[in-house]
Amino acid sequence: MTKKATTKKTDTKSKKDKGTEEMSVNIAANRRKEWRFDLPLDTIVEGKLPQGKKFKEKTTLTNISSGGAYFRLDSGVTVGSKLNLMVELPEALTDGKKMKLCLGGLTVRLQKISDGEKKQGIALSFDEDFQVIPEEEEKKK
Repeated sequence: MTKKATTKKTDTKSKKDKGTEEMSVNIAANRRKEWRFDLPLDTIVEGKLPQGKKFKEKTTLTNISSGGAYFRLDSGVTVGSKLNLMVELPEALTDGKKMKLCLGGLTVRLQKISDGEKKQGIALSFDEDFQVIPEEEEKKK
């Protein structure tokens, strides 16, 4: 005669449901495809304003990922604006050499200027092309 294993009735369904709810909350809270890094990197942003006037502004990145970056500007860019960034890379990442990461992209989101803020928040989605160049080479351009 074989004994069948009996299971004790527990509230496993509600535990499972709770876990599922927690998981869905976490997924909803972070819908990004890439990890974002809060790296305050000095950056020069170049582009054109809606009126066609070119601008060049120094700022600091708030965060960056492989797909985009977030920063603040005084310039009045609009969604869809093409911007170019020249990001100063930390010397710890470049064997002590002064290097710049040059990349471009499109403005995909603007954050309204809130009380006390002078600069507008800009979310930029990167193009696929980028270059890492020595700072001396960038000065020659």
